[in-house]
Amino acid sequence: MDAHELKKYTSDEFFALGKFDDTLRELINGDVVALASPNIAHQRLTRNILFEIESYIRRNSGKCEVFSAPTDVKLDNINVVVPDIFIACKPENFDKQKYNGAPEFIIEIVSTDRIDDYVRKLSLYQTHGVREYWIIDPEEERTLRYCFINEKKADMTAYKFDEAVPVGIYSSNASPLIINISELLKGQT
Repeated sequence: MDAHELKKYTSDEFFALGKFDDTLRELINGDVVALASPNIAHQRLTRNILFEIESYIRRNSGKCEVFSAPTDVKLDNINVVVPDIFIACKPENFDKQKYNGAPEFIIEIVSTDRIDDYVRKLSLYQTHGVREYWIIDPEEERTLRYCFINEKKADMTAYKFDEAVPVGIYSSNASPLIINISELLKGQT
């Protein structure tokens, strides 16, 4: 543990630190948290999902944008996260460095720190107003889709990788976005 991980930081202090080594970091409740580098399978899945979402948005002339790590999302003054994938629909929330506020949709692909995605980030995203959160778990071959109704209530549905998962924020569109993880993994090792 280095000196940066012992002190509580605000988001302004966190950003002022800059990059102090090659480790990707988040700020969670004022604590600087180092993130592990994703493996190749994780990156391939991220790329494929990102492509599906970007293609859908373009085909439908959507106003939202899709981003992937390492794009910072400042949820508040003590929480800065780096989601694997997120959709943001409020262009005014961007500055040159980050997105400020809760994106409409976030995906985390489980890799090394399972508790982080299943517990800490689930709670963090719900309490900060993210509308929809997916936890994609390659080890369990399932996707958990949370549609947050409010800070205390969520609708959760579990999908196997071979099932089509509807993206809730686009469910009212004439042509909704549906993602099948197995289809995105075909031909991948």
